[in-house]
Amino acid sequence: MSVDSSYETDRGFGISSRELQVIGGASVLMAINVALMYVVVATPLQQVNEYLFAIPIVGVLVYGAAIMAGELIAERGVKGGDLGIAFIGMVILQLAFGVFGGGVLRFAPREQHLTILGVTAIVVAVLTAAIATYVYARSTDFDHWGSYANYSFIGGVVAIAVGTFFSPVLLVGFVLIFLGFLLRLGWEIWQVRDHRNASIALQTIGVYIAVAGVFVHVLQLVMRYLASRS
Repeated sequence: MSVDSSYETDRGFGISSRELQVIGGASVLMAINVALMYVVVATPLQQVNEYLFAIPIVGVLVYGAAIMAGELIAERGVKGGDLGIAFIGMVILQLAFGVFGGGVLRFAPREQHLTILGVTAIVVAVLTAAIATYVYARSTDFDHWGSYANYSFIGGVVAIAVGTFFSPVLLVGFVLIFLGFLLRLGWEIWQVRDHRNASIALQTIGVYIAVAGVFVHVLQLVMRYLASRS
């Protein structure tokens, strides 16, 4: 994501109005996504994961491409002042995360879906708060977190490619991609904290994507936990 290269690190825990706008905007987008997951699981789209992840690396590449395309299109629309293009990008992002999340939810009874989504949202909120507290508590540059996130994503894709043929490695891929979204979330929060002249809309999109990525991974963990108790 293109941002202003200048930054400030002498901060405290005060939240400015622009930071509240980014947090609020990302929260609204995430709420829409959660609602979409709940709707998707009751439609034929819930089966998309089954087909794509029949070959794990295919599913990862398809969803990864959809998220990257959605982000690039949304950012292009924002930068060019074209709300129509930006909207198309957001629709792609919402569908990518929504369909994936709905595909995960389909393994639980319908009456448990709201509870599962609620528990997942609470866990993600706690993780986000913990990362934000860490970032805001340290007057330092977190730009390296962005690089670490990219390395983690690449390592995750490689691990899943290997895991497609040797399944025990799939867990490594899951952990690396999850870590990548956590690191990206920290990087995005740092961008909001220190890059005050950057576009609020672009930062909102960035934070939303990172939170959504964390959400779908936590959702899978919540599902596994419930399955282990049944």
